[in-house]
Amino acid sequence: MADLKLGAVLPPVVIGAVVDDEIFAALPDESAASVDAILPQAELSTLSIIDGMQRTAAILEARRDDPSVATRRLRVEFWLANSVRAMIYRMLVLNTGQVPWTMSRQLSVVFAPLLKEIRRNVPELEKVSSPDNPGRRVGAAQYSSDAIVELYIAFSLRKTAIDTKEAVSDEFSRLDFVENLSDNEFQAQFYESLSLMARLDKAFSRFESGVSGRFTRGRNIFDAQPARIGFIVAIGTAVLGRPGANRRAEDRVRKLENLRLAEERLISRLEGYTEDELADYLRLDVLTEVLDRRVGQVGRYERAVFADAFKVLVEEEFSLDNLEPCWRAN
Repeated sequence: MADLKLGAVLPPVVIGAVVDDEIFAALPDESAASVDAILPQAELSTLSIIDGMQRTAAILEARRDDPSVATRRLRVEFWLANSVRAMIYRMLVLNTGQVPWTMSRQLSVVFAPLLKEIRRNVPELEKVSSPDNPGRRVGAAQYSSDAIVELYIAFSLRKTAIDTKEAVSDEFSRLDFVENLSDNEFQAQFYESLSLMARLDKAFSRFESGVSGRFTRGRNIFDAQPARIGFIVAIGTAVLGRPGANRRAEDRVRKLENLRLAEERLISRLEGYTEDELADYLRLDVLTEVLDRRVGQVGRYERAVFADAFKVLVEEEFSLDNLEPCWRAN
């Protein structure tokens, strides 16, 4: 900060925005004198600092002590993309090696456009709550924005233990994320995986027992994050391959399509079930017994249980007679 007051020259600050296809097709616009001439006024609020957050914070702090800092010229580069995938890829590459920047913190920078794109591409979602639009889950396919961002990370890394608060010490995780984002189909594959979860959530939610307890209704399975993480990781591993042994792009597409068709067959079968038949399929009493154990780290244990459970469901291509083999897999 002292150097800034003395007139130090900083590297450019990179600002990014996700624009619609019409605006993107017209780029580059050589006649535009400023970003205001390219982006509609309503889109200016979506601008995000994707490289230079710490420099910007230092400038603001220095300006409080020395107002003349605000009068100095600063080079700013604008990165405009037509998909949030390209934006996140660029941001992760620019910030590689900056350990204090967790992936969840970087994703929060493009939080709004990411959620906007998710809502547009996953019509099965009934509601996405956020700090600005709070609400609790009262039905199937209703999730918080924070939960969805965590699912996004878990899908790419194929790990149930996602530490969204501490700095990322495993550089391999960052490299895996960057490699996945370099695949043009990766974003669409996450959206389809989220759709698979939402559709299954709705199918399970048809069962209503009316009895008190944690797992008494089909909806209760996906009420908590461990089950969502477990499902997404199971799908991610099946589609993308294990970390470090990624599948080829064409294999990913084929695997995800096969899983989609398999789930459709299951959901079609469940729709014809009576209440008693659906209860027998879900076997919630078995799930309750498996989770009702004294363990040191409950959240980690439950994520492992659901990850193993949905791994079985995926490997069996959703064709099991009931879910007891899933619940007892751990």
